[in-house]
Amino acid sequence: MTTVTETDLRDELRELVAVRAFTYGTFTLTSGRTSDYYVDCKQVTLDGRGLYLVARFTLEYCREQSIDAVGGLTLGADPMAAATAALSGDTDHPITAFIVRKEVKAHGTARAIEGPNLQPGMRVLLVDDTMTTGGTFLQAQEAVVATGATIAGALCVVDREEGGREALEAAGIPLHALFQRSEFSPRKSPA
Repeated sequence: MTTVTETDLRDELRELVAVRAFTYGTFTLTSGRTSDYYVDCKQVTLDGRGLYLVARFTLEYCREQSIDAVGGLTLGADPMAAATAALSGDTDHPITAFIVRKEVKAHGTARAIEGPNLQPGMRVLLVDDTMTTGGTFLQAQEAVVATGATIAGALCVVDREEGGREALEAAGIPLHALFQRSEFSPRKSPA
């Protein structure tokens, strides 16, 4: 009987990201920058196996950091946060998921953050699928800090290595990236 190791699972996730998330061409990024490649990690985080692997590694990191809640700015964080919380539900310390809205809701409860209320003292991990400048993490940080919760760090699937890590460090947020852009060799998209 062959046992699957954490290294095997990481290699599987890396291959899913390489094959499904990277597209080459000319793209305008959220930051406004142009790039000759695009990383669409939703092609991985909205796939059953890909999301399972991302959630598994995110939950492992949450356990190492004693995290109480996981989430971030909608939309990149949504599947990651929900899947991580779901996996944690079978443990003795379930984690809360939350979603930070891009704009405060203009009706109903007018909430900036959806999900169970974050409380002062809760240790929070911000998540996003892809990071370029760190702007989505910093936007989510503002909403989370207002709750009194403590941001223990940030996690992304792919760090594009374009200044985001440094921006987060300047804000006092340590980053854990499952993968760095430099781990992937350029591949041409199928014609």
